[in-house]
Amino acid sequence: MMTKAGLLLPLFAALAFAAPGHAQDDGSLAQSGQPPQRTSVLYTYGDEPCPEPQGDEIVVCAQQPESDRYRVPKDLREELKEDTAVGGGSWASAVEGYDNIARASRPNSCSPVGSYGFTGCAAAALRDWFEARRAP
Repeated sequence: MMTKAGLLLPLFAALAFAAPGHAQDDGSLAQSGQPPQRTSVLYTYGDEPCPEPQGDEIVVCAQQPESDRYRVPKDLREELKEDTAVGGGSWASAVEGYDNIARASRPNSCSPVGSYGFTGCAAAALRDWFEARRAP
């Protein structure tokens, strides 16, 4: 005599294999695996209507105020504000920045870049040795 569990197990197995096949019978664009031939992402300004899609085209519209029609996009405006410091920065900070950039190519820098960069390697080794002796 078979139990209820013994009868239900084959039934559930049959449903598990039949359900995905039934779901894939739809021939729509989403189920076919083919991407649409054309997609359009547009900004519309003021009361402009979003254009109607033609065929299998996908149209995505974002509504913007009319005052932004001829302006630089907001993302680019924010970038421009971040790049410029107030007052342009001081000459002292500019010179310090140039000094740090050029430091690796100067003599006594212990660097393979620039003329006589290797000459600072002995001094760097001595500094490290003295620092190691001081540390407990």
